[in-house]
Amino acid sequence: MSRSIATRTGDDGTTGLLYGQRVPKDHPQIEAVGACDELNVALGAVKSLLARGPRGATASSLLTTVQKNLVALMGELACADADAKRYAKSKFEKLATSDVTRLDAAVAALEARGLKFDNWATPGANARATAFDLARVAARRAERRIATLSASGRCVRLEIRQFVNRLSDLMWLLAREAEQ
Repeated sequence: MSRSIATRTGDDGTTGLLYGQRVPKDHPQIEAVGACDELNVALGAVKSLLARGPRGATASSLLTTVQKNLVALMGELACADADAKRYAKSKFEKLATSDVTRLDAAVAALEARGLKFDNWATPGANARATAFDLARVAARRAERRIATLSASGRCVRLEIRQFVNRLSDLMWLLAREAEQ
């Protein structure tokens, strides 16, 4: 018999962290994970609008890798502080400095193309640019939720904060490129 997605364990307004602790559904960790989940969906929507050809395939491959990174990041954020050592020793994939470096390289490559932009962006030039801008604001929301975790005493590794920050920068540049 297959398992149902409807466990009914959340009917009381709580949800489970990675190793089973129950927290309110509006707990800061759940807010951060939810914001990253929304970002992951926004990246999937962007991928569906990428142009065919080598440049689109390269962007799609990068976004797929980023989505996998986000899943790893969400796993770490969904772990209670008390289980941090257990998580660190686990076989779960973890965000690494090389993942941040990959985003830095993508930002540098876009900036090297000499994108033209002045002042504040006005989203909406076309569907692809708008999708990138939606992903950008989702990344900024995730960044704020992660900052809230840090401010409330939750240990959040530097690579996580850097990754989401660089990702929002990358989405901004990709939106500007899509406008042109």
